[in-house]
Amino acid sequence: MYQYVDAGPAPAASSDAASRVMRRTRRSGTAPELAVRRALHRRGLRYLVDVAAPGTSRRRRVDVLLRGARTALFVDGCFWHSCPEHGQVPKANREWWQVKLHGVVVRDRDTDVQLAGAGWLVVWMWEHEDPGEVADRVVALVATRGGRRAR
Repeated sequence: MYQYVDAGPAPAASSDAASRVMRRTRRSGTAPELAVRRALHRRGLRYLVDVAAPGTSRRRRVDVLLRGARTALFVDGCFWHSCPEHGQVPKANREWWQVKLHGVVVRDRDTDVQLAGAGWLVVWMWEHEDPGEVADRVVALVATRGGRRAR
């Protein structure tokens, strides 16, 4: 089991611009999520959106859940989930952000373990990945798990 470390209360925003950006950041229904959902739908897959992660002990949400194939798809933003290609730690309040972003990664891995332990296949995509390629990958995985076949 992964041990989550709380970063503590968020420090004050370093600027008004930073504050505006953070306020506008969506938790669900982001452009990459919408794109991959459209691609999955075009391929004949039906799914649930932004639902509680089944079989987890904490409040976790799945971006796209394919129940029949027991597949959970997470669409991760490069900043929040520390993408190895594009993830960056802000310069302002750097120590707090390092703990915070590390905690997000730890939580993600714990969610993987809990879902897999409950018999779910976990699929992750980065926001910069091509939605069509991800949808093709998901369709192939669903076919191997005996879920609803794409048309």
